[in-house]
Amino acid sequence: MVTGFWKELKKPIMALAPMADVTDSVFRKIIAKYGKPDVMWTEFVSCDGLCSKGRDNLLMDLKFDKSERPIVAQFFGSTPKHFYECACLARELGFNGIDINMGCPQKNVVMQGAGIGLIRTPDLAQEVVSETKRGAGGLPVSIKTRIGDTKNTVSEWLPRLLETEPAAITIHARTRKEMSKVPARWDVIAEAVSIAKTHDLSRSKTLIIGNGDVETLEEAEERVRETGVDGVMIGRGIFGNPWLFNREVKEISVMERLRVMIEHTELFEKTFYDKKGERWLKNFDIMKKHYKAYIHGFDGAKELRMVCMKAKNTKEVKDIITTML
Repeated sequence: MVTGFWKELKKPIMALAPMADVTDSVFRKIIAKYGKPDVMWTEFVSCDGLCSKGRDNLLMDLKFDKSERPIVAQFFGSTPKHFYECACLARELGFNGIDINMGCPQKNVVMQGAGIGLIRTPDLAQEVVSETKRGAGGLPVSIKTRIGDTKNTVSEWLPRLLETEPAAITIHARTRKEMSKVPARWDVIAEAVSIAKTHDLSRSKTLIIGNGDVETLEEAEERVRETGVDGVMIGRGIFGNPWLFNREVKEISVMERLRVMIEHTELFEKTFYDKKGERWLKNFDIMKKHYKAYIHGFDGAKELRMVCMKAKNTKEVKDIITTML
């Protein structure tokens, strides 16, 4: 049922999608400063990894700042016991909620029976939710999934998830097989909303959030009107645009965009460069996918972008911007 912070959110809920090597703690902090969504997720973190000797390395992905609240920890895996342990950890770390990834289509994840692999084992999926809830205590548990594996099976899959009474279910409007090769099928999201409303356990009032091919708040609001979803999750639209969820910002100057890009870079280095060990805790190349998005739409953008892609630290980025502009 809808519990915790979820019941306090005003509809329609506008959420930031979790994206590996994109929505890390640094970028989320930048987004929270310039255009905070209603709720954020961490990057997905392996339950098996957190329950192994590699735990300390993964804890970095569960760091967050109070400015990001409400913040949800997202886990992936297929071992119920590990989900219980990770839910306990999320509670100890002070997260506002826990999300179970049942939608990742990456081959190495699916081969573990995790991500979208759980759609093939609905009984196990239900057990995973049950154990997560047991470890979560009073924290709300949500699920992120897709409309199916090789075909649309939302009419069979969604009721199995609704039986577990999660606080919310985010549905990406494609199957695993479709990946991003076809347009998101928002007609299936509308079907999911109808199923949730008429389900025998509709008293649980699980929130349904749609996801797929939405890059602006205006598009999100249109999808809400078309389908009746409780909210929309936006992913790719955030690239180079931490102002995305800020309704008061209409236009960003080139200089402001570059200034925030440098701020983003500085925070990345401050957070992920170990001065004592003189090593990066996260590869600096992660920033370069952001440079591709920040640096566009003006004369000389291509040349500036190409030079920035060769940078190795914040100082080099600053020097490049100062020299070329």
